[in-house]
Amino acid sequence: MNDTAATSPTVAGPMLAGLRVLEIGHFVAAPFCTRLLADLGADVIKIEPPTGDPVRTWGAMVDGKSLWWSMHGRNKRSLTLNLKSEQARKIVLDLVRDCDVVVENFRPGQLARMGLGPEEMRQVNPRLVISQISGYGQTGPGRDRASFGVIGEAVGGLRYLTNQPPGVSDLPPVRVGVSIGDSIAGLYAAMGIMAALWQRDRVGGDGTPRTIDVALTESVFSMMEGMLPEYGALGRIKQPTGGGIATAAPTNAYPTSDGSWVLIAANSEPIFARLMKLVGREDLVGAPGYDNNAARVGNVAILDELITAWSKQHTAEQLLALLEEADVPASKAYTAADCAADAQYQARGMVREVYDPGLGRDMLHAGVVPHIPESPGTVRWTGPDIGAHTDAILGELGHAPETIAQLRKEGVV
Repeated sequence: MNDTAATSPTVAGPMLAGLRVLEIGHFVAAPFCTRLLADLGADVIKIEPPTGDPVRTWGAMVDGKSLWWSMHGRNKRSLTLNLKSEQARKIVLDLVRDCDVVVENFRPGQLARMGLGPEEMRQVNPRLVISQISGYGQTGPGRDRASFGVIGEAVGGLRYLTNQPPGVSDLPPVRVGVSIGDSIAGLYAAMGIMAALWQRDRVGGDGTPRTIDVALTESVFSMMEGMLPEYGALGRIKQPTGGGIATAAPTNAYPTSDGSWVLIAANSEPIFARLMKLVGREDLVGAPGYDNNAARVGNVAILDELITAWSKQHTAEQLLALLEEADVPASKAYTAADCAADAQYQARGMVREVYDPGLGRDMLHAGVVPHIPESPGTVRWTGPDIGAHTDAILGELGHAPETIAQLRKEGVV
C-alpha cells in the first residue's frame, strides 16, 4: 500500500485510535460519517445485510465490483447480519456493549421496532453515544416521510439555487454532481459525535451520553448563508445566479479559446485593479459604478461580458499563467484527471494510490481530511468484501467456529 501523506513528526497514533463505532447504515450519509471517523483511526464495524450495502452496486464497476466502494467503505470491518433475526439482534446488543458510538440512518423508529432503539442499546451500555441521521429528523410532522439526499437538497433550499438566473434557461435546476446533502449530514453527525464524546468524557464532564439527531434537510438548510435572514427582513427570495456570486463581483467561470472554463475571483479592490490591468480596462479602476464591490455587483453583466471577451483570446494554460503572474485567484474547473495530476494534492497526500485486493489493482483514493500532521489518519485498507470480517468479529464476541457456521447455515449472518 502506497499511503503517502505530508511529512511531519508523529507524536502519537491516529487521533481516534481506540474509539469503537458501530455503523448500522446504508447508502451514503451514515457510511460517510463513519468513514471520516475510520480515516482518523476509529475501529468501525459496519453491519450489512447478507446482500451488502446498496452502494456496492453503484457507479462504474470492474469485475462486478464498485470502484466507489473501494473508498466509500475503506477502513471499516464488514459484518453481515440479517437484522430480522432475533439472534442477530442479540449479536448487535453484544457489540453495543463494547462500543462508544452507534451511527444509523434508518427511518425514524425502524430500529426501535426491531428491538434496537436507543432505550434497548443503553440498557446494555448506558454511556453509548447514538447518532441518528434521517431525512427530516426524529421529531415533527415530517419525520416519517421518505427522503434521500436530493430531497434534502430540495427542502434545504439548495436545489432551487443550482440553476441559471431566472429567464436564462427553462432546463430544470441541476444537481451539484455528488451526494452533497448526504455528505453534509454525515459531516454534522461526525461533529456531533465528537462533541458528545467530549462532553461525556472530558475532565469535569457529566458522563451523560447524547443522542445526535441529524436531518438531511436541516443540514443543507443550515448552509444557505443569508437566504433566510434576507427573506425574513426584506421579503426577498434568494435567486439562482448561475456561475456567479450574488454578493461579489467579478467572480464567475469564463470561457477559453480551447473550450475550457477558468474560474476568476477578483472581489477585493487590489485584485480587481490587477485584473483590469490584464484585461486592458484600467480606466474602470475607481470609476463610478466600479469603485467598490457593491457597485460592481450592480454592473456584473458588463464586467462578465468584457472579461469573457478577453478570456476567449487565450487558452486555459495561457490564461492561468497570466492570472497567476498577476496574483489573481483563478483555476481551471478541474476534472478528475486534473485533480489526479495536481501537484498540491499529491504533495499533501490528497491523491494517493492504495492497493485494493478485491479489485487486484492500485486504486486512486482521496486522502484523509482533516490533516493532523502529529497524528495522521491513514488508509489502512480499502472497502472490504461483504462480510469479510464476520468470523473475526463474532470470534471476538466469543462465538466458536462451529457456532458461526451454524449461524451462517440459519441465515443469521
